[in-house]
Amino acid sequence: MRHDRPPYLRARQYFYEILESHSQSTRLGVFVNRVIVLFIILSIGITVLESVPRFRDDYGDLFRTLEFVCLVFFSIEYYIRIWIAPEHVPYREISALRAGWAYMISAQGIVDCLAVMPLWVAMLGFDDLRVLIILRILRVLKFARYSSGMRSLLEVLEAERRALLACLVILGCATLVSATAMHIVEGNVQPDKFGTIPDAMWWAIVTLTTIGYGDVVPATGFGRMIASVTIVVGLIMIALPVGIVANAFSEVIHRRDFIVNWSMVARVPLFSHLTAGDIAHIMQLLQARQIERGDVIFRRGEPATAMYFIAEGDVEIELGPEDRGRQIRLGAGHFFGEIAVLKRAERSATVKAVSRARLLVLDGADLRSLISREPEIARKISEIVEGRTGRNLNLEIADLDGQDVTLEKID
Repeated sequence: MRHDRPPYLRARQYFYEILESHSQSTRLGVFVNRVIVLFIILSIGITVLESVPRFRDDYGDLFRTLEFVCLVFFSIEYYIRIWIAPEHVPYREISALRAGWAYMISAQGIVDCLAVMPLWVAMLGFDDLRVLIILRILRVLKFARYSSGMRSLLEVLEAERRALLACLVILGCATLVSATAMHIVEGNVQPDKFGTIPDAMWWAIVTLTTIGYGDVVPATGFGRMIASVTIVVGLIMIALPVGIVANAFSEVIHRRDFIVNWSMVARVPLFSHLTAGDIAHIMQLLQARQIERGDVIFRRGEPATAMYFIAEGDVEIELGPEDRGRQIRLGAGHFFGEIAVLKRAERSATVKAVSRARLLVLDGADLRSLISREPEIARKISEIVEGRTGRNLNLEIADLDGQDVTLEKID
């Protein structure tokens, strides 16, 4: 944060970092995000339960109180986001007023506005319950800001909009052709259902989407033939957009993981000198491992079989008696466990997850194989250990000494 700015602007930047730029990288930012998600879930839950007459009669006052609290919370959040809009990179070259307006008419701004709209609607006297329910349930759209999965899906829909639009056009054409054919064949037999093309289009769209309610069915042989062809075409029509979205979604997820993993491996001091091809090779050797909070990754005295990179979450290292049982906490971007692997020694510390964590695991045999190909890695390990222990070490792996935990932070 720049300290040469006026207090008002420093405060605005501070709130921007909490809500936007550092929302997933600082404890306060993560806490605030989780509180917002909690209020979203609470408000949606209230709306759902309030639709049950028994719950509404028994807990109506409580529901109204909680809804008011949610409205106040969302209103404060909305006004703060308008206030911090000038800190967004695209808006930094325009005035604060224009930046606030640009945020308000953006997709996220509209969703945030919908979250507080029930308060304004009620204040204006439009207390139609159906309108309020619709506005309140639309708060579910706020999850798009806090869910990486929803953001990925929206990114896919945006990227594949032309292909999906083409599928929609093809579906429309198939609907029109099928409805016209059915009108010609069945119009006189079932005039109430196929007497006009618009009437027949209901049957066509239901059949093409493979729903098939069964409320409208052909009665003639030619009609059944047309229905059979329509059903087969419908299977193809459903498979097209599903395949497009599924394939694009998978690519987005893999690309995101690839970027994260590449960036992490490339910044590890042990591998900083490697070429792009070498880093790509290392990435193929890595295996992802999900660790739940409180799980022990390895214990002191166990044989060392792998080194670990922290992709997400935090771990705590409990050192042995020789280090007075000191505890060290490492977060995303750190790595640990490589020295004991290279020495083929037992672990000198116990490591457990203090939050849900995602680790990238590099097998000990693969690490030793890399060192045999890249002796520079052994030299760097020696430098790390020497910097930690103050001992001048040889480059031979068997001679390495020191703790099996690296404390270097990856910037």
